[in-house]
Amino acid sequence: MRGPENSDDWFALTDQELPIGGAYEWAVLPRCGAVVLFSGTVRDHAADRDDVQHLTYEAYDEHVVPVFERIGAEVRRRWPETGRVALLHRTGRLGLGESSVLAVVSAPHRPEAFEAARYAIDALKESAPIWKHEVWADGEDWGTDAHDAVDPRSVGSG
Repeated sequence: MRGPENSDDWFALTDQELPIGGAYEWAVLPRCGAVVLFSGTVRDHAADRDDVQHLTYEAYDEHVVPVFERIGAEVRRRWPETGRVALLHRTGRLGLGESSVLAVVSAPHRPEAFEAARYAIDALKESAPIWKHEVWADGEDWGTDAHDAVDPRSVGSG
């Protein structure tokens, strides 16, 4: 999985390992002195339960990628000097420590890069229709922190 050569936006779902190094390298631009990369990883616990063993994510490109595009547009509206924006989410079964989501933003200066990346991951979590199934030592269920998706424009920036 490689970033687009002729675009400053990279929005995708994949069932493959997320290209953390590749996403960072893609985001580097001569006019940008800051790249912030957030990687969300599968941890061993969830709300009110320990011993999470693995997660499975389900999502559909035709529903998720347009939301990612709206988040990217909002990043550029709030931080107009933004260089590149990547939102990548993995689907399928993921084990502990595997990266499930990337939010990458490059900008001329670090404050804007940090703020924009924080907004991007928060908006993704609040807005994208992605379902998480958790398996732990003595049970399994769909993520208990599910909520209705909101418009990315309504998400705060930190």
